[in-house]
Amino acid sequence: MTCTRCGLVFHKYDDYLRRREQLTRPARRSGWGEWLTTLRAYLAVPTPSMKRYLGGYLVLWGLFVVWGMSYLILSVEELGRGFHFMHQVNLPFHEAGHVIFGLFGQFIGSLGGTLGQLAIPLICAIALLKTRHDTFGASLCMWWFGQNFLDIAPYMADARAGELPLLGGNYGKSSPYGVHDWEYLLGETGLLAYDQTLAAIVLNLGRLIMLAAMLWGGYLLWRAHRDNNR
Repeated sequence: MTCTRCGLVFHKYDDYLRRREQLTRPARRSGWGEWLTTLRAYLAVPTPSMKRYLGGYLVLWGLFVVWGMSYLILSVEELGRGFHFMHQVNLPFHEAGHVIFGLFGQFIGSLGGTLGQLAIPLICAIALLKTRHDTFGASLCMWWFGQNFLDIAPYMADARAGELPLLGGNYGKSSPYGVHDWEYLLGETGLLAYDQTLAAIVLNLGRLIMLAAMLWGGYLLWRAHRDNNR
């Protein structure tokens, strides 16, 4: 249809308006992209108490960095040999995981020890973020989450050898099949021959998580310092 007075072709003009609207409309992010951007912004905000007591938070962060590095430099064998305070912290959650997940059968119950000790730091991190938006506290929980992988790796590597002590003073090589979690789990899944490889993967994953957690805490401190000097 064409205007008899000015000669305007209406359907062509409509097409022109639609194209211009598409060009000027801001590009919409994909669902995942938008969600990740929102999450990054949420996790990057320091708490008001960080800005108020920046020096204290810096000392606490420094202690966790030094403590974390003392774990990161250890090999699987060294982690399995020495006495580590965090192992005693993780152990009750490990044993509770056996009890809770044991309701779902022997295999899930054996895996439940590992699931239990990994779940607690994540639950604590989520609780701190949801109830107080305590991003720094959540970063320390992620440090703890990563450290649990370093606690798991030595016993995974010991699946065939059975030389590390188990709870109660027993050893994997002298215990009935199924007592040593990872001998049983890897044996049942046909992965027993890969115990060393899987342990190395778990060890390095834990190291990466701990490093990321320390960097997260450091970034929050930098943001708090920057905000204080505005």
